[in-house]
Amino acid sequence: MSIWAIFLALFTGFIATVAVSPIFIPYLRRLKFGQSIREEGPQSHQIKSGTPTMGGIIIMFSILITTIAIAAFYGELNVSVFLLLFVTITFGVLGFLDDFIKVVMKRNLGLTSKQKLLGQIIIAIIFYVIFQANDFSSMIAVPFTSFELNLGFLYIGFVIFWLVGFSNAVNLTDGLDGLVSGTAAIAFSAFAIIAWQQEQLAVAIFCMAVVGAVLGFLVFNAHPAKVFMGDTGSLALGGAVATVSILAKQEVLLLLIGLVFVIETLSVIMQVTSFKLTGKRIFRMSPLHHHFELVGWSEWKVVTVFWSVGLICGVLGVLIGVWG
Repeated sequence: MSIWAIFLALFTGFIATVAVSPIFIPYLRRLKFGQSIREEGPQSHQIKSGTPTMGGIIIMFSILITTIAIAAFYGELNVSVFLLLFVTITFGVLGFLDDFIKVVMKRNLGLTSKQKLLGQIIIAIIFYVIFQANDFSSMIAVPFTSFELNLGFLYIGFVIFWLVGFSNAVNLTDGLDGLVSGTAAIAFSAFAIIAWQQEQLAVAIFCMAVVGAVLGFLVFNAHPAKVFMGDTGSLALGGAVATVSILAKQEVLLLLIGLVFVIETLSVIMQVTSFKLTGKRIFRMSPLHHHFELVGWSEWKVVTVFWSVGLICGVLGVLIGVWG
């Protein structure tokens, strides 16, 4: 396989995002697609009110054109590419609807939880049907062993749980400038290396297209952010990384590579459960990144520490995925 394919995907994804963003961000501002900040959130975030959101459209555009162009050039336009783009775009559209309702229709909570969940489940079921129709393996590899778990007909339940769970996990993590952009770049880089080692060039190209796109977006999303990705971007990235783990047959490894997303989600579950059962909160605020803000950490410190944790987990994930 040509190593240049994944470097070309990285470069193209980055350039596409950096080129489009200065055009699209002012357009979002003119349309007054500004972020509304929750009153119950950290007060320091109120200054961000009005910052253009829905920047995930730029990320999806870059991923789409980069993946198709590079995969086509290297003769890798296959079912894996279709599945990856299908999940990314459909979850992104679902997130766009959520953002649109928040920003344009001025309903700060966007889609109801039931509406969003139903949409996520439908997308996951369609993915599973196409996945099964093309004879992809429904085995789940157990790290450090040669054992593979066959879930049989229960695999559809796993797919729904995985795609819904990680799309929401990345969405919950998207609360600080550059946090998801950086952690997503790390996670997709790790899976690109694993896919390359497995000789799944199509998956590796897609992963590096995502890395290029989010790093390009980070140029405008780093603190202080000029644009937010919104649910449009975070739901798309969450669904995409779950899909990559399924196609690479490294589903369990995503729990390590995406540990930051997992911990952020667990912090919300723990907070809600504790408050309902005892009336007391475990954290000053959830998700976890807000807790560290409220104990005195600067936003940049929280982001860089979380990036560092993500990088360590990504390196460990690659070591396990390639040599474990």
